[in-house]
Amino acid sequence: MKTIWKYELETLDIFGLEMPRGAEVLTVQMQHEKPCLWALVDASEDKENRSFTIHGTGHHVRSAENKFYVGTYQLMGGDLVFHLFELKDS
Repeated sequence: MKTIWKYELETLDIFGLEMPRGAEVLTVQMQHEKPCLWALVDASEDKENRSFTIHGTGHHVRSAENKFYVGTYQLMGGDLVFHLFELKDS
C-alpha cells in the first residue's frame, strides 16, 4: 500500500534524502513557512538515498542534463525564489 510522506527541506545547494525505493516525488511547496517535498511511497520498500539540488533565480546552473525539475518555492514573501531539481544518474 502506498502513502504520501512529507519531507521538510533546508535550502542547501545539494542534499540527500533517504526515501523508500521507487518513491514518486510529487511536489515541493511551502507549509508553515518551511519548504516541504511530498512523495508517494511504499513504506515496505528498502530505503535508498536520493540526491537533490536547489538553485536560486538568477544563479548559475551547471549542466542540466541529469537534473529533473520538481518545483519552485518562495521565501521571505517572494523576495527569494528557489527551484528544486532531483539529480539522476545519466
